[in-house]
Amino acid sequence: MTEPSQTPVKNDNKFLKGTLILTTSAIVVKVIGALNWILLSRVLGGEGIGLYQMGFPIYLMAITVSSAGIPVAISIITSEKLAQNDFLGAKRVFNVSLRLLFCTGLVFSSALFFGAQWLIDLHFIRDPRAYYSIIALAPAVFFVTFLASFRGYLQGWQIMTPTACSEITEQLMRVITMLFFASYFMPYGLAKAAGGASMGAGVGAFCALLVLMWFYNRLKRGLKAKMAQQNPEAIREKAWSIIKRLLKLALPVSVTSLMLPIVANLDLLIVPQRLEVAGFDVRHATELFGYLTGMAVPLVNLATIFTAALAISLVPAVSEARALGNKLSIQHKTGTAFRVALIVTFPCFMGLFFLAEKVAGLIYNAPGAAPAIQTMSIGIVLLGLHQVSTAVLQGMGRTTIPVINMIIACVAKVILSWNLTAIPSLGIKGSAVATIADFGVAALVNMWFIYKLTGYRIHMDGVLKPLFAAAAMGLAVEVVLLLTPTWRAWSILLAMIVAVPVYGFSLLKLGGIGREDLEMLPFVGRRLLGVCRKLGYFKDEK
Repeated sequence: MTEPSQTPVKNDNKFLKGTLILTTSAIVVKVIGALNWILLSRVLGGEGIGLYQMGFPIYLMAITVSSAGIPVAISIITSEKLAQNDFLGAKRVFNVSLRLLFCTGLVFSSALFFGAQWLIDLHFIRDPRAYYSIIALAPAVFFVTFLASFRGYLQGWQIMTPTACSEITEQLMRVITMLFFASYFMPYGLAKAAGGASMGAGVGAFCALLVLMWFYNRLKRGLKAKMAQQNPEAIREKAWSIIKRLLKLALPVSVTSLMLPIVANLDLLIVPQRLEVAGFDVRHATELFGYLTGMAVPLVNLATIFTAALAISLVPAVSEARALGNKLSIQHKTGTAFRVALIVTFPCFMGLFFLAEKVAGLIYNAPGAAPAIQTMSIGIVLLGLHQVSTAVLQGMGRTTIPVINMIIACVAKVILSWNLTAIPSLGIKGSAVATIADFGVAALVNMWFIYKLTGYRIHMDGVLKPLFAAAAMGLAVEVVLLLTPTWRAWSILLAMIVAVPVYGFSLLKLGGIGREDLEMLPFVGRRLLGVCRKLGYFKDEK
């Protein structure tokens, strides 16, 4: 089977609503974070920011080991229980995970607090002044770990508003606290000011926990009405059995999270060295490495905010369909997710490809970053496909498969990066190609497993139509840039204003989006359908 039936399946658009909610929250969080860095750098300066940053790799490692993967695991098991009307079983999963994460959070938080001086004594942290930054982050490890159970449980209900609200609250309170304590402790020395800034992580996580607890209590009150539908044949699962299932699902996801810093460190070891082999001096090699990792890659990550949110919403949706044994629903949800991902990522790819030079010059003030940004732009599509395909496999309970595929992709990346980066005519573009291959290999192998497990594969129409529409949009952007060569930032803004309608109309003309697709969109779908009908589209369709 290639494409699932286009007949709408009840509640199949529920995960799209969650996607839009999470996307909105992610954008708000990014904006708040960007403003925070501007303000915090004015308070602490470069040296203070350096002290503040020294504790974060250890902190990120601690929360990755203590909780990463647990929300996904709780979400999968909870959605399975709810699909079988086992509401008591879902609640038991939450209670067991809450106790488990309380213990792990407490252990890792204590380890970070009492081990801070040890890290400095053994020179893992080179500057002893970072001590205050490390111990100030210890409470955040506990709260971030503990709140993971609430997020996973609520996501298992396919309710994404609590996650979105908690993320915005966490970031907002974190920023306010960081700026306040950094300023308050500045008279006592830069080290204590950096430690004060680090306290924001714990305060933000605590406030996010309060928000999630409020949503949980509201859900708990509404759950009483559903108890009448409780499946009387549901078997009460033992606590140890739940913990084993949680760990079995969560550990591969945690390994996936750990792969990101591992790949980043491999880049750090390989890319500058191979650039020197290609003939660049140390300073130039470092500069090119910064263009790729500090400018091009963050833009790709920014452009895939939507597909990252889509992945979070998709996991419990697929898990629910799998628990019900509804293969058609799995295919439909998978197909919908891939279609939406391609429709969103292709224009982002084309836009960044044509605007690379302007973005590099005006936003980063680094025209030399344009080749790396332009080369990396195709990575937007491939990373989006990787995120969605990983979510489908996780929703099916196959959390180990994406990890193995990431390792395979990482090996391909290392081989390509080692060879291509050393070619003088490619240089940093060779490393960018290797990163793109990393995304692409992982995505393609994931999709092969999805086909084997579900029978679903992407139809070429679903790829070519948004690709051609995005190409038309790209040409329109290029025309705008040629007509406004001296408009600087205004030319980027005008190009984006022109790009949206050109892409939309091209997609409609090519049949890349239909009435059912618009109806499926939450919040804005009906309004867009009304606009399309006024323009002469879908008038004959009921």
